Amino acid sequence: MTALQDYSAAVTQPTLTSDATRYDEVVAPDGSLRTAWKGLAETAVQLTESDLVRVTGDIERMLADDGVTYTPPEQSPGPWRLDPIPLVIDSAEWTPLEIGLAQRTELLNAILVDLYGPQRLLSSGVLPPALVFGHSGFLRVSARASAHDPWPLLLAAADLGRNAAGEWQVIADRAQAPSGIGFAMENRRVISRVMPELYRQAGMHRMAPFFQALRTTLMEAAPNGAPDPRVVVLSPGTHSETSYDQAFVASMLGFPLVEGSDLVMREGSVWVRVFGRLERVDVILRRVDAAWSDALELRKNSQLGVAGLSEAVRRGTVRVVNGLGAGVLENPGLLPFMSAMCETLLDEPLRIPSVQTYWCGLPRSLSFVEDNIDDLVIRAIDNPVDLGHLTPDALRELIRAEPHRYVGQESLSLSQAPSYGSRGIRPQALTLRTFTLRYGSTYRPLVGGLANVIGEGATASSKDVWVLKERAEDADQGLSEVLPITQGRATAAMVPRVLEDMFWFGRYAERAEDMLRLILATHASAEDNASRPHTVGGASLAVLLSAITRLSDVPFERDSLDAHFRSLLLDKDRPGSVAQSISSLREAAQSVRDQLSPDVWHAFSSTERASAALTSYHYSHQVSESASRMLTGILSLQGVTANMMRDPGWRMISAGRVVERGLQLSHLLRATTTVRRGIDIDREINNAVLSIAESAVTHRRRYRGYVRLAGVLDLLLMDADNPRSLAFGISELREHLAAMPGSTGATRPERLLDDLAHELARADVASLVAVEGERRPNLERFLDGYVSQLSRVAEAIGELHFAVGPAPRAFGFGGVS
Repeated sequence: MTALQDYSAAVTQPTLTSDATRYDEVVAPDGSLRTAWKGLAETAVQLTESDLVRVTGDIERMLADDGVTYTPPEQSPGPWRLDPIPLVIDSAEWTPLEIGLAQRTELLNAILVDLYGPQRLLSSGVLPPALVFGHSGFLRVSARASAHDPWPLLLAAADLGRNAAGEWQVIADRAQAPSGIGFAMENRRVISRVMPELYRQAGMHRMAPFFQALRTTLMEAAPNGAPDPRVVVLSPGTHSETSYDQAFVASMLGFPLVEGSDLVMREGSVWVRVFGRLERVDVILRRVDAAWSDALELRKNSQLGVAGLSEAVRRGTVRVVNGLGAGVLENPGLLPFMSAMCETLLDEPLRIPSVQTYWCGLPRSLSFVEDNIDDLVIRAIDNPVDLGHLTPDALRELIRAEPHRYVGQESLSLSQAPSYGSRGIRPQALTLRTFTLRYGSTYRPLVGGLANVIGEGATASSKDVWVLKERAEDADQGLSEVLPITQGRATAAMVPRVLEDMFWFGRYAERAEDMLRLILATHASAEDNASRPHTVGGASLAVLLSAITRLSDVPFERDSLDAHFRSLLLDKDRPGSVAQSISSLREAAQSVRDQLSPDVWHAFSSTERASAALTSYHYSHQVSESASRMLTGILSLQGVTANMMRDPGWRMISAGRVVERGLQLSHLLRATTTVRRGIDIDREINNAVLSIAESAVTHRRRYRGYVRLAGVLDLLLMDADNPRSLAFGISELREHLAAMPGSTGATRPERLLDDLAHELARADVASLVAVEGERRPNLERFLDGYVSQLSRVAEAIGELHFAVGPAPRAFGFGGVS
């Protein structure tokens, strides 16, 4: 039997472990396939267990190659998980759901307008005031007539589940800063590649037109009809649980991803810092919770938003999507009142019911919750902390202290679908997150969504959602054409933070590459000479180990060389280690993800697989094997960045590489060549230095294998045609600095670089190699001076191109909000 046939047999036999009371998304009660799956039966039913094993492995590799991560609250980032079997919904089943979602979002918008405007719901008694005013998402600073916006809700999401009868119910509304649409698009991209036959056969709605519509909506949301509006995506930063989602959306829409430190209030408007000047921002797609968006009027210790943003919104100089007060709509205490509010505001019945919820602020509901507390899910109205660990008596005590802050919800018997995991294909409960956009003059749900497979107390994985077309010729998303938008060429927003991250991206990439080359050369020497300390090879090994110590600040011990090599490759906490450099490189890349090619993440995936192999295999040769694979991954970044536009971001990556290469080479030469150790030892060390500096082939052609320090220094210091030399680096760095906005030829970085070039031009190889006793003092002084001066150049680059004034400080005293 195939995998789906096994699954069908399992869910239709009551003697097995499946829950017969759940609605199954694939198999009907009689064992036949649901309507949505009948058209896929020919391909889907042929899937075997081995097929699913292969597909699952492909999915994991692709997600790793794309660097797709998710950070659960108070946990470290982990891989995003995608189940290979999609959730499939046919058009007849989707249509009423789509209508209900459009109605619900229109209702939520009307509620938002009313609560921050006339407040008819409160004055008429439809909503209890304590439910609204006791929720932290209600922002009093936004409840002013001058802040009136008829459409504050442009993008909303809803979490839904099916009951045992197969009817959809809303579990929660997401209006604060809806997340997940980027993950949904990534899921579609991956599934379409790992199961192309099934994907082509399905005939589902593609998702791309929805993103085009979202872009149009945001452009048209600009206040006062700005002809060429600047739209930005405001992110809390790379440590956000959905940072990948934010960067993906920004990249898909073509809008810059910014953080609060990139924006500033001036004269009642919001501005973004770009190349030493300010450019006005018209629309902010907000992914920062409202409470953290304005340290002046909201949370005083926040550094995530823009101080004064609320005032800019009130003045109408910037449009925030969604409006700052939208978080009140996520109050689960509103769910019992949805039907009444729909009748009051829209004069029509609610089409999609909410899961049965009891707000404890009403005496009758409080009594019911206390009597049935064992059978209900207790939630705080504005705190996502799970209360399931508390005893019933503790919950009652908590609720009685502040009843208006809690609700009791009936546990929905969620529908199930086949999910593949370590225990094979099994039925798992799931929820569906949908997204709705105000496009043109109406609300339009995304035809599709993001399904979450529910594990034991947490989301185990996700599913792609396929909504099938009724006819093959139907327009994707029902959008035959997207409303026209301005076709003008937008300028890239290279804010100082982005330029700084790009600069350090280049530095960390070069640092990792140079250390890997040093490790490979040293490990090869150790394989031959570790047990022969008194030979020429043993002496040269000691010199190379001292070079590693100089760059990583941790001394080696000969009786544990393998452990030290592994530590350099795997230990992120070890200063100067490859692991630390790659970790920092990844963090810098994550911060500017919207600016980089997806191929960058393939490089990280390669290094991670090499690290995993080194962890799994304890043979000595695995050190060089994994180091070589890591080096290949890091080198591939050069190919990726070579295809970037020659904009300031690329300039800073390249400048960072040049600076770090000069520093690393100087430290290497300082540790290996400033002491005379004998002809044979020096020859072996010089050969190693040439190999580490990737100049051995050039030196061999030029000097026909005759290795002397003078030739090595001439090639690595003075040769303007050698890309690895200091002279070449100075020339390249001068070009990059001259092309940066704000450079005049007389800026401090350019002046310091000219001084550095002058010092290098004055240097004489014959003088540098001169020996006094066993040392070469002229070479020592030159290299130490070069490191010091190049470090000053790097600092000056930061002061000119990255510095934006003093760091933001919290308002108030002691960070009290």
